[in-house]
Amino acid sequence: MSPATLTPIELQEKIGQVLGVSAWYAIDQALIDRFADVTLDHQFIHVDPQRAKAESPYGGTIAHGLLILSLISDMANRCLPLCENAAGGVNYGYDKIRFVAPVRSGKRVRGHFTLLAATPRAAAELLLRYAVSIEIEDEAKPALIADWLSLVFLAQQSNA
Repeated sequence: MSPATLTPIELQEKIGQVLGVSAWYAIDQALIDRFADVTLDHQFIHVDPQRAKAESPYGGTIAHGLLILSLISDMANRCLPLCENAAGGVNYGYDKIRFVAPVRSGKRVRGHFTLLAATPRAAAELLLRYAVSIEIEDEAKPALIADWLSLVFLAQQSNA
């Protein structure tokens, strides 16, 4: 099912509302290991299950916080409404990121997106600000919370 399409005005009317909840993402050891290889972060709490079980407070390996953060774009693309007349968009950054709880290998996570602002920046740009919370299945605390910015480029309307 594709996400809904909203006009910039309709987006502004939805400020303060949850606009999307993503599907669940499995965070297994193979994914953690691949992320470690790409980022060159092979700290034992991520890649050595036996040592992490014996020496860490987590009882096993945990995902890199940046791995969980990196899933936000895909989660958003799959669950958030599209902006009508959008010609494209970019990840514009974050104003706040907090890694609240570790994601243990074998857990699942999903994203919750609340629209905080929809601000026109120019005639053809709309800056969207979302409060994002990444839930860990069957756990009380989220993996992370963030204020995420997405810049939408709007197609120029022809008056001809």
